[in-house]
Amino acid sequence: MTKDPLVVFTPSGKRGRFPKGTRVLAAARSLGVDLDSVCGGRGICSKCQITPSYGDFPKHGVTVAKDALSEWNSVEQRYDEKRGLKPGRRLGCQATVQSDIVIDVPPESQVHKQVVRKAASTRQIEMAPATRLYYIEVEEPDMHVPTGDLERIERALETGWGITNVKMNLSVLSKIQRILRKADWKITVAVHKPHNSDQSTIITAFPGLHESGLFGLAIDLGSTTVAAHLTDLATGEVMASSGIMNPQIRFGEDLMSRVSYSMMNEGGDKEMTTAVREAIDTLARELADEAKIDIGQIMEMVFVCNPVMHHLLLGIDPVELGQAPFALATSDSVSINAQELGLTALLPSAQIYVLPCIAGHVGADAAAVALSEEPDKSEDLVLMVDVGTNAEILLGNTTRVLACSSPTGPAFEGAQISSGQRAAPGAIEAIAIDPITKEPRFRVIGCNLWSDHEGFAEATATTGITGICGSGIIEAVAEMRMAGLMDASGLIGSAEQTGTPRCLPDGRTHEYLIFDGTAEGGPRITVTQGDVRAIQLAKSALYAGARLLMDEMEVETVDRVVLAGAFGAHISPKHAMVLGMIPDVSLDKVTSAGNAAGTGARIALCNVDARARIEKLVREITKVETAIEPKFQEHFVAANAIPHKTAPYPELQKVVTLPDVGFGASNSGDGGNRRRRRRG
Repeated sequence: MTKDPLVVFTPSGKRGRFPKGTRVLAAARSLGVDLDSVCGGRGICSKCQITPSYGDFPKHGVTVAKDALSEWNSVEQRYDEKRGLKPGRRLGCQATVQSDIVIDVPPESQVHKQVVRKAASTRQIEMAPATRLYYIEVEEPDMHVPTGDLERIERALETGWGITNVKMNLSVLSKIQRILRKADWKITVAVHKPHNSDQSTIITAFPGLHESGLFGLAIDLGSTTVAAHLTDLATGEVMASSGIMNPQIRFGEDLMSRVSYSMMNEGGDKEMTTAVREAIDTLARELADEAKIDIGQIMEMVFVCNPVMHHLLLGIDPVELGQAPFALATSDSVSINAQELGLTALLPSAQIYVLPCIAGHVGADAAAVALSEEPDKSEDLVLMVDVGTNAEILLGNTTRVLACSSPTGPAFEGAQISSGQRAAPGAIEAIAIDPITKEPRFRVIGCNLWSDHEGFAEATATTGITGICGSGIIEAVAEMRMAGLMDASGLIGSAEQTGTPRCLPDGRTHEYLIFDGTAEGGPRITVTQGDVRAIQLAKSALYAGARLLMDEMEVETVDRVVLAGAFGAHISPKHAMVLGMIPDVSLDKVTSAGNAAGTGARIALCNVDARARIEKLVREITKVETAIEPKFQEHFVAANAIPHKTAPYPELQKVVTLPDVGFGASNSGDGGNRRRRRRG
């Protein structure tokens, strides 16, 4: 029997099979995918724009043919002629499913916009920017002393400011004569002086005295989200921050899926490079508009990213990062201009600096965390964890700093979870389960009230309760363990075993019901056994990576733990410890560093000396490759238990008593008569 076509939506990860001819919008609504539409599917509002992806997608287990959607129709043609559709876009109300298809829902088509939890942290930064403004008065040309305009600009910079050895890109040189004459030979030039060269570059010139500022962008280019901070290069003030989903997510949610896509689809790496560069251009324009500045005043960009994103940003095929020895094309920092990078929103001569990578799986984002948090200056032994789709882990003190990367996958981001979604208004972000009644209470993004507070229903009427995001699922699993709904192995008990009707049969396992909104047309939000297993796999990889670094350092404990990124800002230390995501330590020694990678990017943007400092530190960090360490698997298996199979967690026991329950076959209230068959 032929199966109906499989439809996979990204970034939500929701999927389902639908009869051939089903409209994409109908499939989205059936699965609860966040796809907007206000015109009743008549092709008028354009809110339901989607981007289909074609080729091999091993992560999703599908190969998408070029004719997987119906042909472009007259309604789409009419809309494109009148309003315009971006290349590759289709209207979800018009395109119909013909065979297996992967469909990306762009941010502007989502009803509940993504909340990018990478806000700029408050930080005092010593200002020493690489790019500065200089006002000069240039000599007028003289027929008797023939010199070019550029040469006289160079002379004015040397005479007035002591700046020598200056170059000017052709994009600036082509317009300098007009600017000089219009300004009566009085101009302000933006000069970039790098940390590793004596030669400076004139990025642009303004007529007269330019006093409206110059700006830079610090960009944390993550696997899932792209966060950017528009920063005043004179004061260090963050003028605006914003973020968008990384559009590459439609090619694969995790890094190895994107490497596989590049391997299996000719030109796949170029597709992903184009997608992310377009997203960066869009983000730059939006931030300039929000701050009400001319985008031409953005003179610099600093990027931090993991190695795969690093290569795809630079237009380098990441295929070598998918196989041992995981060789980078370059681990050094990269300094280029916007034109070389293929960015069109900024001035062609705008300068771009990409922080160095530490190793094949430990990227510039980990280097940025090291720059921000300075483990090399810590007297006590500190473990730093920056968790996203991939976890970067640093362990060190003034004696030595170690680093590794661990493949946690997208579960911590809310992906591959049955009721999971990205962080957006309406998503459950925090949860508490009463250990006596086993009843849950929760809080959703966009509302500060808990679900049992008066006024909660009214406060969430607009957003609704839509699903559960990464912080929510982490807290839910930890709370289930603390409430005795789940045993140390991660097995969810039955209603009879747990004493609550919220534990419902789900095939051969059980699930815990958090919220049922089906009576009002809303979702049914549960934690399934599969969800618990996904979290177990992710947290085990994280713990195993940290444990490998501790083995290398020859220690059994650490003095303190720093949680970085969106994970660190939104997960309570207690829940992280109950899960066993991090080694045991006193809870008051677990702190959040906020978006440390983004802060590191801002430091490198605002202080040119910091670039030399991090380049030196990266060369001194000891890299540990988890993929080839034989003990990684041993640590991983032991960490599958919640919190851990063998580690005693004495500090956790001081604040939490975990119920001693077991829900295996021999203990089950509804399956106690089942016995395991003996082998042989």
